[in-house]
Amino acid sequence: MNILEVSHLTKIYGKGETAVKALDDVSFCVERGEFVAITGPSGSGKSTLLHIIGGVDRPSSGQVVIEGTDIYQFNETKLAIFRRRQIGLIYQFYNLIPVLDVWENMTLPLLLDAQKPDEAYTKELIKTLGLQSRMHHLPNQLSGGQQQRVSIGRALITHPALVLADEPTGNLDRKNSGEIVELLKYSNRKYRQTLIVITHDESIALQADRIINIEDGKITRDEVLRAASHREYVSEVSL
Repeated sequence: MNILEVSHLTKIYGKGETAVKALDDVSFCVERGEFVAITGPSGSGKSTLLHIIGGVDRPSSGQVVIEGTDIYQFNETKLAIFRRRQIGLIYQFYNLIPVLDVWENMTLPLLLDAQKPDEAYTKELIKTLGLQSRMHHLPNQLSGGQQQRVSIGRALITHPALVLADEPTGNLDRKNSGEIVELLKYSNRKYRQTLIVITHDESIALQADRIINIEDGKITRDEVLRAASHREYVSEVSL
């Protein structure tokens, strides 16, 4: 079953002779529970694609349908609410709130939505992320790897339809990068999250179920490496 349908997406920045076509008639679907890696050179349009899927940037034309909803039929207010509830975003630079501790940063999407955090689930996430001893630490008291773990927890806290990660290991050393990738794969398996990751790292891309390569705003490769439906779901992780 498709959780995401991208149809004829085009994105043009600027007008006339200075216009730049960042995306050129891009179409593809993603099944529920898939782990998809989006690759391509710098300036290929892959980050633009992720931002449009995530409701951060509007397309010039085309559709993004998530769980049967055309998200760009919403006005800005409704789109922001949908994004907060249904899309978990993970960025390279963490984007944590400096004055909030780990627990507060992770549960912020729920608080902004006037929802009470599920304490048991939040504690489970914190344990999975290895942050039990850091629950009340501020971002500047955490390592880069720990901050990225918090951003993963924040992305998962609302049980979103999609988790989107833009170069999530780009700011980390090899050891922390490996741990973050394992955590993303674990969330994909345990919580059956649909995961789309932008990466320049071929070793990360090869761990996905599917690789979509973009060049000059067009899909040049769409290869299934393994069937997501055949993967085993797990209950424990060891990092």
